[in-house]
Amino acid sequence: MKKALILGINGQDGSFLAELLLSKNYEVHGLVRRTAKDNLQNIKHIIEKVTLHYGDLADPVSIQHAINVSNPDEIYNEADQDHAGISFNIPSYNYDVTGAAVGRILEIIKNTNSNIKYFQPLTSNMFGNISETPQNENTPFFPLNPYACSKVFAYHTCRMYRNNYDMFVSCAIFYNHESERRTDNYVTRKITKSAAKISLGLQDELVLGDLSAKIDWGYAKEYMDAAWNIMQQENPDDYIIGTGIETSVEDFVEQTFDYLNLDSKKYVKSSANLLRPAKNLSLVADYSKAKSHFGFEPKVLVKDLIKIMVDHDLNQNR
Repeated sequence: MKKALILGINGQDGSFLAELLLSKNYEVHGLVRRTAKDNLQNIKHIIEKVTLHYGDLADPVSIQHAINVSNPDEIYNEADQDHAGISFNIPSYNYDVTGAAVGRILEIIKNTNSNIKYFQPLTSNMFGNISETPQNENTPFFPLNPYACSKVFAYHTCRMYRNNYDMFVSCAIFYNHESERRTDNYVTRKITKSAAKISLGLQDELVLGDLSAKIDWGYAKEYMDAAWNIMQQENPDDYIIGTGIETSVEDFVEQTFDYLNLDSKKYVKSSANLLRPAKNLSLVADYSKAKSHFGFEPKVLVKDLIKIMVDHDLNQNR
C-alpha cells in the first residue's frame, strides 16, 4: 500500500486529493495547522479514514515530524497562502510560507529520504504581464503580486533540487480551479453564493471589482486527478494544467444569474475599491504537454462548474 502525506489536507485541493488517493487505496496522512482544527469541513466525511498531524509550513520541526511519522512515498504540498489579492496585504507571509517553505520541505526530504516523491502546485499568476497567449511550459514568467513572486521562487527551488540531487520533484502550473469547496474570498464563490442568496431573497446585491478580467477556469477535482497522474510519470517534470478557454468575470456573472433565471444587471455593481494594484493580462493554458504525457483533458467547463457551485450554495442556504 502506498502512503501519501498531503500538506493542507483540509483545503479545497487537499480534500479532493485525499478522496482520490483513498479511492486508489493509499494510506493517507494530512498536515493541518493547529489554528485550523475547527476548519475541517471539507474532510469531515473522510476524517476517520485519514491520519492528521498538526503543523505549519513556517515550522520545519513540525514538517520533519509529520514526514518521520507518516514515512510517505509521496508528498503533495497543498498548503500555502494562495490568494493573489490578499498577498498584497501580507507579502512577507507569502514570501515565507509560499516560497521559502518549499525549500525547507525539500531540504528535509533530501536529508530524510530522498526517494520520497514531491509534488508542488504553482500558479498561472506567475506569467502575469505576458503578451504570449496561450502560455506553455516555456513561457517566461512576469509575476505581478507577492503570491506569484513566491511561486516563481518555489518553481526554481523545485528545479534546483530535481537537477542537483536527482530527486523526484514535479510541478503543475495550475490555472484558476474552482469548486463548491472554494472559500468565500474568491470571486467565483462570491458570485455563486451571492446569486444563490439573491434568488432566495436573502441578499439584495453583489459588489465586485474588475468585471472585464478574463480567466481560464477549471474544476479543482479534475486538477487533483492531474496532480496524481503527474506523480505517476516515470520522470519528474513540469506541466501546465488548465482548460484553454478564457471567460470574463462579467460572463461568469451573467451565466450564474441566467442559471437562476435572474437578470444580473439588476443586482451586480462594480467598485473601484475592489481593484488590485496590478492586473494580469489574458492567461490561457496550453495543456498539450499534459494531454500528450498522460491524457489530461478537462471535462468540467465553466457552464458545468457554475451548476455544481450554485446547486451546492442553494442547498446550503435553504
